[in-house]
Amino acid sequence: MTLTQIKNHLERLNRIAFQLPNGTLVPNHFHVTEVGKIDKHFIDCGGTVRTESVINFQLWEADDYDHRLHPEKLLKIISLSEDVLGLDIQSEIEVEYQGETIQKYALDIENDTFVLTSKFTDCLAKDNCGIPQEKPKVKLSELIKPVNSCNPNSGCC
Repeated sequence: MTLTQIKNHLERLNRIAFQLPNGTLVPNHFHVTEVGKIDKHFIDCGGTVRTESVINFQLWEADDYDHRLHPEKLLKIISLSEDVLGLDIQSEIEVEYQGETIQKYALDIENDTFVLTSKFTDCLAKDNCGIPQEKPKVKLSELIKPVNSCNPNSGCC
């Protein structure tokens, strides 16, 4: 989800809810403690120099049960962040949330609930770093029989 997309959703929501990949909701007394821009400049295992930029939201829960973040408040935080940090509104959003350690998620929306989706590591240079490509899985029953083969019940064997 991009910054533009989250802003469009927030403008029509009455409440904000985030759901973890396992289906549990982040407690409704969470705070968005950071909105930031993370630029990553790196070299992959194949030797290609790459850059990546994401907008980062950090969710945090405190023992503050009397306050709840409303959509208009988060829109104000985002607007301030856009002005001060020069955020690209088409950048993808990454969400940090405390699990066993700080966990990073991609963001989606389902039925007016923001859904934190799992992110996975991957090799960006599979064709360049020697990782063998995955062999296609073929069912023997789906293989085409050669033209001159005989059927076991045909009496030709």
